[in-house]
Amino acid sequence: MASLFTPLKMRSLTLRNRIAVAAMCMYSAEDGFPNDFHLVHLGSRAIGGAAVIVTEATAIEPRGRISIDDAGLWKDEHIEPWKRITSFIEEHGAIPAVQLAHAGRKGGYSSPFGDYQQLPVEQGGWETVSASAIPFDEKNKVPHALTLEEIEEVKQNWFAATERALKAGFKIVEIHGAHGYLVTQFLSPFSNQRDDQYGGSFENRIRLLVELAEGIRKIWPDELPVWVRISATEWKEGGWSIEESVALAKVLKDLGVDLIDASTGGNIPGVKIPIFDGYQVSCAEQIRKESGIATGAVGLIKTSELANSIIEEEKADIVLLAREMLRDPYWPRRAASELGATIEAPKQYGRAWG
Repeated sequence: MASLFTPLKMRSLTLRNRIAVAAMCMYSAEDGFPNDFHLVHLGSRAIGGAAVIVTEATAIEPRGRISIDDAGLWKDEHIEPWKRITSFIEEHGAIPAVQLAHAGRKGGYSSPFGDYQQLPVEQGGWETVSASAIPFDEKNKVPHALTLEEIEEVKQNWFAATERALKAGFKIVEIHGAHGYLVTQFLSPFSNQRDDQYGGSFENRIRLLVELAEGIRKIWPDELPVWVRISATEWKEGGWSIEESVALAKVLKDLGVDLIDASTGGNIPGVKIPIFDGYQVSCAEQIRKESGIATGAVGLIKTSELANSIIEEEKADIVLLAREMLRDPYWPRRAASELGATIEAPKQYGRAWG
């Protein structure tokens, strides 16, 4: 069997193959509530054959949203709408995963389907927060630097959202520590210029993520996996580096994190990133080989051949697809056909995929 379609055991779960749908913001929620669009969007990709379906960045508090249209899990009323979706995903053989997130200084935007700008408070925006009072760029608000008491509040909101995620039926929880959002803002020396226990040294800059991982691992059942998405490099000298990512991965592995979802960038505007098919795979490979933790590769993985080679050559344990899954929810089934593998089809689709 093609390596891409070999099962993967992760704690009590068995992934039916090595394909996951990466978290992709749909900017289609109201007051954080997922709706019929999310059911169809995520559910169709479960029918499509992926092993894991990761939700879009799901805010742990209202000011943790990237935009006013982001999904959330900051109140109990969000649980049932998510449970409807997770139940459907599981009914069709996939594993529902939630990406819990806080946008930090990159929050409070209007819909990206319009002018997409940070909104003033009187137009529905909010005061943004970060590790330090440093804006993302000259167009963005200067964020409020979180106090120690406010950091503790953010942590407790993250833990409460984790408890809700479990009640909502999610089987994997992923901490969003990538793409320039709040956790990244603490990790990077470009955005973190604190002089307390959360700033300065590597050990201090990773402290928030470490404390989140520790707390979530205590809440999340031992039989279920915890993932962490990071930006493995900022692509700029003096910023967060792949070497620091390896060191972080070792710490997280010892805390019971099961997989590092290795993306890159997002915290510094105007950085030149070398873009080509699979351009981030080397980060997943290096973290995997040097830390001993499982990794997920993501970023312009378009073809079944490339995806299969990543698994076959042990560069990562899973591949996460985003834009290809938008283009074709049934990409895993097409890839299986191309690689001579099979995925069991829903009985309703047997005439096409049987």
